[in-house]
Amino acid sequence: MVTLKIRRIGNSLGVVLPKEVLARLRAGEGDEVHFTESPDGFRLTPYDEEFARQMEVAERVMREDRDVLRELAKR
Repeated sequence: MVTLKIRRIGNSLGVVLPKEVLARLRAGEGDEVHFTESPDGFRLTPYDEEFARQMEVAERVMREDRDVLRELAKR
């Protein structure tokens, strides 16, 4: 467990993530992380669940409708 302190950053409040936390997230400056509510509290992750769901749907469509997509690509 890591305890983070809320600090003033400009006109906002925020937390600074220690190097160890960033290393475990495999995240760095400029990367996006997602803060989501879960049944047991909150989760901080570099994984965008909504984007992953959309990609699964797109991959399924590409697999199932491969012939249609191939024909569309010719036009």
